[in-house]
Amino acid sequence: MPHRTTHLLYLHGFRSSPRSAKAQRMAAWVGEQRPQLRWACPQLPPSPAAAMREVMALIQTWPRERMAVMGSSLGGFYATQVAQATGCRAVLLNPAVDPARDLARYIGEHSCWQNPDEKFFFRAEFVDELRAQTLGKLAHPERLLAVIAKGDEVLDWREMQARYAGCRIKLLEGSDHGLSDFDDYLHELTEFLLCV
Repeated sequence: MPHRTTHLLYLHGFRSSPRSAKAQRMAAWVGEQRPQLRWACPQLPPSPAAAMREVMALIQTWPRERMAVMGSSLGGFYATQVAQATGCRAVLLNPAVDPARDLARYIGEHSCWQNPDEKFFFRAEFVDELRAQTLGKLAHPERLLAVIAKGDEVLDWREMQARYAGCRIKLLEGSDHGLSDFDDYLHELTEFLLCV
């Protein structure tokens, strides 16, 4: 029987932020349902190497057997790395499978979805940083739950399903990349993450 989770990390996707709808919904849920839970949802820098350094520094003192991570899109790719490194449980929301390939065409200046005035530059070397982070076989597939929407307009659901074969998969017949129906699955996802 796994230990009850005391620490929860949320990792947002490309061009997103802690102000995304899912991050805000999770923050509200923690405040309402588990106020004693240690919650973290950092603003990730555009450099994948810097992002993972910051994430690993943030959770350095967290108890490995009592922490969990949730990540969306590129954040799902990062969350998979966190789960591999720590052995913790993870919920992956339409996780990016090959972001080095997918983001190679996005080199240049971008704005944050939640605030178009916030700009950042995605550099060519960031693609190499993503390539360097590509993982092989998943060490603990039973500790991962991938939520995959067939209606995802950004990522190929078949590729996600193949990558996370062997993990618990919640395959949605419709939905979208942002999981606009996120609330419908919140109870199931938090049960998995928090070992309740």
